Amino acid sequence: MIIMDMFLVGVGLSMDAFAASVCKGLCYDRIQWKHAFATAFSFGLFQGIMPLIGWLLGSTFAHLIEPVDHWIAFALLAMVGGKMLWDAFHGGEDEDVCAPFSIRELMVLSVATSIDALVVGISFSMTAMNIGLAALVIGVTTFVLSLAGFAIGNRFGARYERAATIFGGIALIALGAKILLEHLFG
Repeated sequence: MIIMDMFLVGVGLSMDAFAASVCKGLCYDRIQWKHAFATAFSFGLFQGIMPLIGWLLGSTFAHLIEPVDHWIAFALLAMVGGKMLWDAFHGGEDEDVCAPFSIRELMVLSVATSIDALVVGISFSMTAMNIGLAALVIGVTTFVLSLAGFAIGNRFGARYERAATIFGGIALIALGAKILLEHLFG
């Protein structure tokens, strides 16, 4: 997998974290940089660690699923991307994102926004790629986009949250299709 593919995966995976960061940024009259950096660091860290965990799980069972690995990778990426698209068009505002800043809430948000990275890590175990580099690219991409999301939320509001989620879903589905087509047609 080339760096550009890793970057696109990172962008796709970071859209949940970006959207959460936009919402957190909305909560402040003036941007709180210590909260913005803490949010971006936590999201980036979890988004970088989860693919490693998924890769380890997938590698453990690779010999059992190798004959259909490209179909599994496609299905997992399509499901995550499809869920993101569903959420973009059908999601509701059912939680209070403007609760006072807390590390506990940040950890819960970090895990919640990185579950899809765990699933993508499983699909990565079925490809010949450098998982360490992929995890680093995903983590750094998420950090940068989360920091930008916090600032955008503070400055412009939630206008871009839906578009970012749609873009992320489409990017993950496209990557899954690319993996499937490469395996089927060489």
